[in-house]
Amino acid sequence: MSLLEALALVAIGGVAGFINVLSAGGSMLTLPLLMFLGLPPQTANGTNRVSIVLQSVTAVGGFFRAGARDIGISLRLAIPAVFGSLLGAWLALQVPDALFEAVLVAAMVIASVMMLLPQPRLDTRTLTPERLTPVVYLAMFVIGLYGGFIQVGVGVLFIAVLYRLLRIDLAQVNVFKVFIILLYTLPALAMFMLNDQVRWGYGLLLALGSMFGAWLAVRVNLGPRGAVWVKWLTIAVIVAIVVRLLLF
Repeated sequence: MSLLEALALVAIGGVAGFINVLSAGGSMLTLPLLMFLGLPPQTANGTNRVSIVLQSVTAVGGFFRAGARDIGISLRLAIPAVFGSLLGAWLALQVPDALFEAVLVAAMVIASVMMLLPQPRLDTRTLTPERLTPVVYLAMFVIGLYGGFIQVGVGVLFIAVLYRLLRIDLAQVNVFKVFIILLYTLPALAMFMLNDQVRWGYGLLLALGSMFGAWLAVRVNLGPRGAVWVKWLTIAVIVAIVVRLLLF
């Protein structure tokens, strides 16, 4: 690996970490970069998880220090996502690469429709376990399956689904999102490691930048216009992903 390639990994990692924590879609930058640097698609998919885990640790730590925490609810949401992620990672190691794009386009179209629907009336009551219906748990399993399979744009699905089903502020949705992504990415990363699909040098350089991007995104999310940032950045990411996949 040359110095220029190492710097590119850190720089793109920083941009991706900011986008991933505040919205989603950073893997749309990092996966192509890893493949451009010579990694096969499945190895790039596995190596990218190193960055996802460490940027998520940074984001969760930042939110917790700021007092934005609800471990009980987060764990309840994460459990079905973890099981889905294990199945998704296993499927990713079995299927042809061409299937990735078809799944990604379908998921982004669904998410875009959900984000562009009229804003739901927010439920300002304390989020209790009683508000987590079977539909919410099923949605977490399906999103976890998708995240374990491909990861790109998974945050869009978390934002769209939790925003609609729980009717909580988008900035609050983001706090749950990064915690769930951290927990379900760990077993997915382990599965890629067991199949020798992780290149640690690339992954850690990518993570170095993404951790800084995540730190910055936490501060934007907790700002007075955090929810606005989340909504419009998410819509922009959806458009970029769909256009990229349909036209190129």
